[in-house]
Amino acid sequence: MMDQASKLRQLVDEGNVISNARVITVTSGKGGVGKTSISVNLAMELTKRGKKVIIFDADFGLANVEVMLGIRPKYNLLDSIYNNKSMEEIITPGPGNIGFISGGSGVSELATLSNDNIKLLVSKLTQLDSMCDVLIIDTGAGITDSVMEFVLVSPEVILVVTPEPTSITDSYSLLKVLRRKNRFDPLCKTINVISNRVTHKDEGIEIYNKINTVSSKFLGTNLKYLGAVPHDKNASIAVIEQRPIVEAYPDSPVSKSIANIASKLFDDDRNDYDKRQGIAKVFHNFIKSKRKK
Repeated sequence: MMDQASKLRQLVDEGNVISNARVITVTSGKGGVGKTSISVNLAMELTKRGKKVIIFDADFGLANVEVMLGIRPKYNLLDSIYNNKSMEEIITPGPGNIGFISGGSGVSELATLSNDNIKLLVSKLTQLDSMCDVLIIDTGAGITDSVMEFVLVSPEVILVVTPEPTSITDSYSLLKVLRRKNRFDPLCKTINVISNRVTHKDEGIEIYNKINTVSSKFLGTNLKYLGAVPHDKNASIAVIEQRPIVEAYPDSPVSKSIANIASKLFDDDRNDYDKRQGIAKVFHNFIKSKRKK
């Protein structure tokens, strides 16, 4: 008889995994826009709302999440395969009951896994589906292959943009590259925009309107606006202190904005239910796409 793990792997292969876990990829067109800070603080806010949240640090080799939190993980994702570590062991506890998983030193290893190791990884990631409500994937910056693959396979994406002209143009370039991918289906993906480090609320809306107008006109892709996060000196201080700003300065303008974004994101919880693929399915698609190259 087929054991439970084999049944789960077969379901993943056939695309029939049913999961309540939401997978949200946070990305940006360029570095230095506060993408990791958004990922960490958003995770903290979601846990306050009773959600079990895990961050996957997919900025391979740089480990921005662990630097921001001042915590060094003992194991990474590949230890679940090569060193037979359980999902519980590779999840590093963070502040506010969040957990995070290090992607390790590079994505190239995922592309070279044997079929048996892929099945093992997928079966373990299926366990992860039942361990959290939300997986936030914090990607590297820019338009690298790894970043684009995570954006492609994730049903929900958050694009972080700042008022800098280069951030706006690079964000549009990311969307343009995404639109050219054969596997991109705008009907099966929600792309949200967060305007970060703005001087006033209207500036955030202006940034969104610029990107959305071009995206809808030339790319056929409409974006959703999650909100703006103001420029705040406390954000820089919190980074130096290696503490999430929503924990260190809960009454700051940034913390209040993140709280509003978290509420807005989950106001659409029922509407986005049909886009949930589950964590195992997302990673299975990611590995499969990398092996085709």
